[in-house]
Amino acid sequence: MQKMKVNAIILLLIATCCLTCKLKAQGNVSTGKGLSQKEQSIISIAALTAKGDLSGLKTALNTGLEAGLTINETKEILIHLYAYCGFPRSIRGLQTLMEVLDERKARDINDKTGADVSPVNEKGSKYERGKKILGVLTQTPQPDTPTGYSAFAPVMDTLLKEHLFADIFERDVLTYAERELVTVSVLGSIGGAEPMLRSHLGICLNVGLTWKQLQQFVNIIKSTVGKKEAKAAQKILNEVIKARK
Repeated sequence: MQKMKVNAIILLLIATCCLTCKLKAQGNVSTGKGLSQKEQSIISIAALTAKGDLSGLKTALNTGLEAGLTINETKEILIHLYAYCGFPRSIRGLQTLMEVLDERKARDINDKTGADVSPVNEKGSKYERGKKILGVLTQTPQPDTPTGYSAFAPVMDTLLKEHLFADIFERDVLTYAERELVTVSVLGSIGGAEPMLRSHLGICLNVGLTWKQLQQFVNIIKSTVGKKEAKAAQKILNEVIKARK
């Protein structure tokens, strides 16, 4: 009887090991997955809007809509990026999208509107909601006492938590991963924002994007914006990869 129990335990351990290996294999397969056509379009749209290349943006918007982006998803991309490159670029992007939609409608192309943004749960302090979201994205508890620029200009800390991470990141239609693709595409295109790009590339990994997908991001920046911007983004990505290893 004792021998039978031992054999049963051994078989159970073997089965558990096999299941673990299978799950790891599935994980390895998923990490080899590249960016979808929609995700690639998110990068192109965000990067070209940030640079103010409206001619290139028209092409990217058409490509994105053909790839399956809904009108509301595309609008949300252009709304989100204003936090990183300003109202003028965002508004010009929205105006360009309006032109593209009119032109497509004239060609009898009816694009899907898609889901509207759901009402945001306004319960609790907006500052604390934003702080919590930032903690989830960075996978780091946020300090109660501001430091650095947040201590030097406390209003900036308030705006960051309440507006960017509450008002904007609390919105649906786009996932956290898609919002981060918009963010790094803007930061990688405008230049001079390397510390922020480093931080958000790290967040990209936290929300499920892979090394391979981030390398694709750099390649798309190269083809849509330029070699200089891509080289700078590659340098930061290499640093993030090294730090994670």
